[in-house]
Amino acid sequence: MKTASVIVDVAAMQTDRPFDYEIPDRWREVIQPGMRVIVPFGPRHVQGFVLDVKEETEGRKLKPIIEPMDIVPVLNEELLSLADWLTIESLCFKISALQVMLPAAMKAKYSKVIRKTGEQPIHPEMETLFNNREEIPWEEAADAGKLAHIRKEVKNGSLEVIYSVKSKGRKKTVRMVKCTLSDTELSETVEIMAKNAVKQKEALLFFSGRTNQWLTLKETGISSATAKALIEKGYLQEKQEEMYRDPHSGQDFESDTPLVLTENQKEAITPILDAINEGTSGTFLLHGVTGSGKTEIYLQSISRVIEKGQEAIVLVPEISLTPQMTERFKRRFGNDVAVLHSGLSIGEKYDEWRKISRNEVKVVVGARSAVFAPFQNIGLIIIDEEHETSYKQEENPRYHARDVAIQRSAFYNCPVILGSATPSLETYARAKKGVYTLLSLESRVNDRPLPAVDIVDMREELREGNRSMFSRSLFDKLKDRLEKGEQTVLFLNKRGYSSFIICRDCGYVAGCPNCDVSMTYHRHRHQLKCHYCGYEELAPSVCPECGSEHIRHFGTGTQKVEEELLKLLPQARIIRMDVDTTGTKGAHERLLRKFADKEADILLGTQMIAKGLDFPHITLVGVLSADTMLHLPDFRSSEKTFQLLTQVSGRAGRHTLPGEVVVQTYTPEHYSIQLAAEQNYESFYQQEMMMRKMGGYPPFYYLALITVSHEEAVEAASAANKIVTKITPSLSPAAVILGPVASPIARINNRYRWQCLIKYKREPNLTDVLKEVLEHYSKKGKSNGLMVSIDIHPYVLM
Repeated sequence: MKTASVIVDVAAMQTDRPFDYEIPDRWREVIQPGMRVIVPFGPRHVQGFVLDVKEETEGRKLKPIIEPMDIVPVLNEELLSLADWLTIESLCFKISALQVMLPAAMKAKYSKVIRKTGEQPIHPEMETLFNNREEIPWEEAADAGKLAHIRKEVKNGSLEVIYSVKSKGRKKTVRMVKCTLSDTELSETVEIMAKNAVKQKEALLFFSGRTNQWLTLKETGISSATAKALIEKGYLQEKQEEMYRDPHSGQDFESDTPLVLTENQKEAITPILDAINEGTSGTFLLHGVTGSGKTEIYLQSISRVIEKGQEAIVLVPEISLTPQMTERFKRRFGNDVAVLHSGLSIGEKYDEWRKISRNEVKVVVGARSAVFAPFQNIGLIIIDEEHETSYKQEENPRYHARDVAIQRSAFYNCPVILGSATPSLETYARAKKGVYTLLSLESRVNDRPLPAVDIVDMREELREGNRSMFSRSLFDKLKDRLEKGEQTVLFLNKRGYSSFIICRDCGYVAGCPNCDVSMTYHRHRHQLKCHYCGYEELAPSVCPECGSEHIRHFGTGTQKVEEELLKLLPQARIIRMDVDTTGTKGAHERLLRKFADKEADILLGTQMIAKGLDFPHITLVGVLSADTMLHLPDFRSSEKTFQLLTQVSGRAGRHTLPGEVVVQTYTPEHYSIQLAAEQNYESFYQQEMMMRKMGGYPPFYYLALITVSHEEAVEAASAANKIVTKITPSLSPAAVILGPVASPIARINNRYRWQCLIKYKREPNLTDVLKEVLEHYSKKGKSNGLMVSIDIHPYVLM
């Protein structure tokens, strides 16, 4: 008897192990590891992933698999072993690790059809099953017991299985018709047709000289009704032809040629090309100042990989970077590029994923989840702006894309490039120690100077009577750029600083009823919104506490900056990029293209415009509030401030025109601001490492964060205390446990949150101990509403 080990799609501790099922005889040749199957589980039917197939001699009584969902595996052997690693590393359920590797469309409900590809002739036995049809339903093939034969045909390339997703991403199809008559039969048929069948005659005559050619209805110009009548008479045959949805349709990318590398770039690329040629794994940190030509190194390294017949994955942190990055890659590699990011529709993502799994492309460019692209022969993985925190997933499985990339590179014996002008301290420390290979680009391409940076002390501006949000220096430079027809980027560091409503008489602040945070004021809808639980309400016009009319919004938002700008510089054309203006599909591309085409003088935005943008006419960058992140309760706040200021300064003067940067701050003496102005990473690294060593933070220690939440504050605090008491004896004296304490945001969505932070260097038992904690509370928590989550190497401590 053949059996399959299946992980069922039920995310619970009790089901987090493989269950054995019998493979019925008709599926014996079909079922393989990496496929999804439908299995009986208790009273219901659930989806599951096959991990292993084995022959059994003992006649155990096992439930049979109901049916396979795939004809070829959706996860290969390498991705299955990666799921094992991910389960251990991030303490997640195995099913969560498997699901994260598939596009959303594949988690929905389907109907499936088997279709001829037309590339190869099919076996005569199959031809009788198809009976002159181009496609047949999956169920029909399964009932006829032909899935094993169909699998062979799929491998030969003569058939393919098409998933038609019922609820989410459907395949995009187009209706095709062909004439079944020969030219002679066609003339005879037109002769004997009724006189009033004018449209049908015209339609048939269109096919004269084109019989046996498949054409779209649009190409033939025939109406649906006419086509239907001719199909019923047997003169025409129809089929649905699949089309890929192209997220870049309508965009023509002019092809470009590799640039001549500078001496500095040649020095940096040589070890990478050596590793590609020799097929050795290794992690390279490409540390180059902004504008030093890191992207060209990526492109030329990928060219070498493609020449070897291998594939490459390129990760970028933000959707807003993807259009410009995509454009550069499409220009160089044409249709060999697939794109995966959250700005695509579910259907577009599914189509791009299928191109990758069918080996129709050689390069994938995308955000975090693209690291799981189902390539079979990876030759290079690149992580651009590797310091970005968006590479860490904040819900289960809590993986970091960098760790996944390094794990995959070990399997394929290929290099990983981590690129950044401001690498994370952990990465740079590893490079200094020799764990990674450090490659440096110390100057910009063509030795263009770095922009001059002017740090403005806003306290001085206030003392001298300037109450505007623009310092005099920035305002003068803005006017100058407008007169010269040059472009400016204004950056508002909004993280941790947003507009809220406050009563100036009694001090009331509008807070969220479900969370311990103030609500953010959105002016265009005159609404208050909680960015943690999504609660919304209209902004009050009088104070609910004291009835005063002196209730105003406080804080600087992008909308407020735009208003102020238009008052002071009415002639300025402004593009605002923030959550409100980029909510619709394709908005990033549209706004950036308008700016590239010089349809605006000023690009005003938040985080999303800080990095990666490369426009020739930007000569001024203004940072309106440099220190709003410095004062967050986070040991990485200085590092994040330094990175952001360095990145945003790097947008200026990247081409022939020289650039200037104005940084407005209330703490000009802080080392992260001073050193970012000099773009002096090395000094910042030394200073920050001293602070980290004193505080006992990464890279000197590893961290694990345990968060407990419950609807009752006492329950959450009590459980957090019990957890600390349980784990303390299992840890070495070198480990440090901070807490338990209430989380910095003590209540979200009416659940009280407590946390404890473990700092450690080497704790071989830690994973087992934390797993025990999760197991204990997953059984207990179900009954009393307690939730425990554990984040290894956390990036968000709030």
